[in-house]
Amino acid sequence: MPIFEIKKGVTKRIKPTKFKLEKDLQKLIESNLKTIFNCEFVATEFSTGNLHSGRIDTLALSEDSNPVIIEYKKVASSELINQSLYYLHWIKDHKGDFQVAVNKSLGKDIEIDWSDIRVICLAPEYKKYDLHAVQVMGANIELWQYKIYENGILNIEEIYRTNSTRTSNNQDTNGKNPIMVEAGKKAAITRRTANHTIEQHTESQSKNIIDLFNQIREYIIGLDNSIEEAAKKNYIAYKTSQNFVCLQIYKNKISLYLKLNPKEIKQMPKQGRDVSQIGHFGTGDFELTIKSIQDFEDTKQLIDKALQNIGG
Repeated sequence: MPIFEIKKGVTKRIKPTKFKLEKDLQKLIESNLKTIFNCEFVATEFSTGNLHSGRIDTLALSEDSNPVIIEYKKVASSELINQSLYYLHWIKDHKGDFQVAVNKSLGKDIEIDWSDIRVICLAPEYKKYDLHAVQVMGANIELWQYKIYENGILNIEEIYRTNSTRTSNNQDTNGKNPIMVEAGKKAAITRRTANHTIEQHTESQSKNIIDLFNQIREYIIGLDNSIEEAAKKNYIAYKTSQNFVCLQIYKNKISLYLKLNPKEIKQMPKQGRDVSQIGHFGTGDFELTIKSIQDFEDTKQLIDKALQNIGG
């Protein structure tokens, strides 16, 4: 799709350009990991040792404390996917090496969640054979496509993720709520690809809390077809390119941690508080405590704002 710049009502087409070196792309991403992929930088050109004789372009830690491998190419290349798959298997067998790298870069008190490992491939384009190969592999590999333009605009778009699904509006849902049918399909894939499930968070909870959770869940998932639900050890994450809500279920309440700056909220609701300086699970700095449907109805516009805040 062409990109246009608008000046005083006149459009000018912006021409695409290229990075001179693959390393230029890598340095740019590594310097802006937090903004682009919401990850913490761990290491660059990480050696896999004499036996494996490889170097992982970028190692990082996701907002959910999962290991992240990023590999780059400035031209289309099937080697990128093969390389990434090789490093994915390597890191599963060398968890200690990754832990040491995290300790050195980010500190010794970080607990790594090994239930998921993100592998990000970043290239200007992919061939149809690459897309087919990733689907057949079934590995947790994300394909991201970038384009850079002459005016310094960088566009990065996710074009494939193994554990994501989409449901056509024309599919038969047998009279069931189509949003929850979609959620069920996504949850089924999560059960096959992760160590934690939604059921682990809801078991032993009262019917009232489960009903409240289901209404909150249905609302969040229904905001956009791109939203994914991921059960983590200590919370349930709702995300597009990054988490915008993290949900924790308690005996008498549900806590939502939103990707919002508490200082920018003009009128703090009675259900909300700033937790930017308070230790907590989840990746947002603004907490909402929901004890009833009314609590949720009074504050759900803040969930919309959190989604908009990350570009959803």
